[in-house]
Order: sequence, then C-alpha cells, then structure tokens
Amino acid sequence: MPEVIINSPEGRLEARYHHSEMPGAPLALVLHPHPEYGGSMNNRVVYTAYRAFAELGFSVLRFNFRGVGRSQGVFDKGEGELSDSAYALDWLQAQNPNSNVCWVSGFSFGAWIAMQLMMRRPEVSGFVSIAPPTNMFDFSFLTPCPSSGLIISSEDDEIVPFDSVQSLVSKLTKQRGVRIDHKIIKGTDHFFRDKTHLIDEAIKEHVEGAIGPKEPEF
Repeated sequence: MPEVIINSPEGRLEARYHHSEMPGAPLALVLHPHPEYGGSMNNRVVYTAYRAFAELGFSVLRFNFRGVGRSQGVFDKGEGELSDSAYALDWLQAQNPNSNVCWVSGFSFGAWIAMQLMMRRPEVSGFVSIAPPTNMFDFSFLTPCPSSGLIISSEDDEIVPFDSVQSLVSKLTKQRGVRIDHKIIKGTDHFFRDKTHLIDEAIKEHVEGAIGPKEPEF
C-alpha cells in the first residue's frame, strides 16, 4: 500500500495506491467523508471499499482531500474537493495507460463528490455510492445518470434518512439504459459499525456481476 504524493494546483495531495499486477487492470478511485467532520482516507468504510476493489484485481487510489492529513490547502465546500478528485483520477490513469475500465466510489460526502466526478468524466463506467447524503446535498445533476452502479445505505442511518436515499434510487432506476443496485444494510448506523464486511460483500458481488470476476492467478 505505497504512499504517493499527487501534485495539484492547490498543493500536494496525500494518497495511498494499490497497483494491480493484472495487465490492463481496471481502475477505482475511492473518496472519503466530509473533511470538517473528521473524514479522511483512513476511514474504515473507505478502506473497506479500497480493499474490496484491490481484491477484485483493480488498481486503486484513495487520497486525502485538501486540508486533510498531509494534503495541502483548505476545505472548499465541495468545489475544490471535486477538483482534487479530478487530479487524482488523472494521476491514476497516467499510471495505468492501458486500462480502459474506470470506477469511482465514495462514502457520504465522498459519494456526492464521486457522482459529480462521474458526470464530468465519460470514461467512468461504474460507481459505488455508500450512504450518499441525499438530504444534505443536491443530487439533481444526475439527470440522466450516465453509468450503472451500486448504492449502499443503512436502513437505520441517523444522519441520512433512509427514505431520502430510497427516493434517489427510485428516480435513477426509472432512467433508461442504467441499472442501479440498492444494497440495504440493517442494524447499523451511518458509519456501518460492525457491518463493514457487508459493504465488502456487496461491492464484490456487484462489480463481479458488472465486469466479471478477476482472472485466476497461476
């Protein structure tokens, strides 16, 4: 899990990178929760998603938004964090020029940023959105949603009401040409305490269904 530093116009971004040994391996970028509420790339849910993609054979990057950890800059209410994500994706693609499959994933605030990034980057072919904060941020930009993907939510989320997420899922599933899987996890909170293994399982099941299992190693 090598530490890497990504240069952006606002300064350096601290990141962790897993490089797949599979030729032309797919790519995944994983984004963390709100910086002003303790969110970082070391969040347990973020690490679970990062590890799941790595075990699926992806080359995976997670990083700290500006002002978090050793990343330079200050919080920019989403606009700057979206820019950070674009530079992180550029870096990931530059390391893997032969890859033609790219996914984005995010948890909470990171899910909102990831979905915006997907709208701006046509090469993104799938997404995993974990506890998207549909009651706090506007997701109306997903009209239409350009890619199929997975939304994971807690039925007992105390921060994001379940009905709010369900409303987004219902809206997206009505769109033609995309498939939205909704994994509902019971008996846990917004941070999926004691249930992160179910996030791992949901990601692997969905991604393998979308692109197939990774090639066997000999």
